[in-house]
Amino acid sequence: MKTFKPAFPYSTAIELLIPVYVTKKGVTVKTFPPELEGIRLNCSFKTYGGTEVTSNDVYILEDTAYIETWYRPDIKADCRIKVLSTGQIYEIMNTPENIDMRSQFCKFKVRAVRGGA
Repeated sequence: MKTFKPAFPYSTAIELLIPVYVTKKGVTVKTFPPELEGIRLNCSFKTYGGTEVTSNDVYILEDTAYIETWYRPDIKADCRIKVLSTGQIYEIMNTPENIDMRSQFCKFKVRAVRGGA
């Protein structure tokens, strides 16, 4: 049986931002308080030019990336990551894959968080 080996070195420093859930007026709201420090990790960060999407006949190029890193049980689909070299924040799009169910490596896709109205 062939075991998984990372395709690229884990040379990109990121910070895992874990959300805090607060109940406001009976509604649970997910927040990322700026005073909370994230967990620093190293990963391989590959954009492959983003993802092409057509929405309402409009061609859009989304800022997405694939991340491969060491497995951590606290990396979940509701978390965000911050790339430390650029300061760009990304949201995790899918449930991170625990590769070969060995709790050694994980892989997931992220999308850039954009501001504005």
